[in-house]
Amino acid sequence: MSVLSLFRFHFEPSLQPKISMRNYLLALPLFAALTLIGPAGAAEKTKDHDHGHTHAKKEAGPNGGRLLTALEPHAEFLVLPDRRVQITFLDAQDKPVAPGNQIVVVTAGERSAPTKLTFALDGAVLRSNGPLPAGNDFPTVVQIKVNPAGRFVTEKFNLNLSVCPDCKHAEYACICAEH
Repeated sequence: MSVLSLFRFHFEPSLQPKISMRNYLLALPLFAALTLIGPAGAAEKTKDHDHGHTHAKKEAGPNGGRLLTALEPHAEFLVLPDRRVQITFLDAQDKPVAPGNQIVVVTAGERSAPTKLTFALDGAVLRSNGPLPAGNDFPTVVQIKVNPAGRFVTEKFNLNLSVCPDCKHAEYACICAEH
C-alpha cells in the first residue's frame, strides 16, 4: 500500500468505515470509565510513597479517642471497654472542659437496625446511656448541638474497633497518616 493510498483512505469519507450512533453510545461509557479510572498503577499505593507532598499526622484525643473538630469546643469521641461512648469537650490546648448545655446523639450500627445513644453528664464528661451495637465495624453518626438554640453539627465516620498495628489506637481513632 502506497503512502498516497493511505492518505486517500484517511481523508476520503467514502472509504472510511461507517460508525453508527448506537456504537458511539455504547463506546461512550467505556471511554468515560477508562478516563476516570486513570492509570492502573495509580491505585497501587505503598506506605513509603514519595510523590511531592507530605501527609499531616492526625491527632488523637487526650484519652486516645477520635477528635471531632467540626465544632467549638472540640470534642473527643472515645469507646469505653463496656462499649459505651464517652464525649469529652476540649479547650484549645486539648485539656478537658466541663460540658455545658450540649446535646449529643450518636446513631450507630447497620442502617436497617440502628442503635441510637443518648448521653448524660458523668463528672466532667458525657457518657452514653447504653452500649454500642454488636460488631466491630459499622457506620456512625455523631450529632452535637453546642447550645439548645443552635444547630446540630454532624460528623460521620466508620467506627472500626479493631486495633491499628502501627499506632496501636483503635482504627476509628488511628493517627497514622496513611489511613
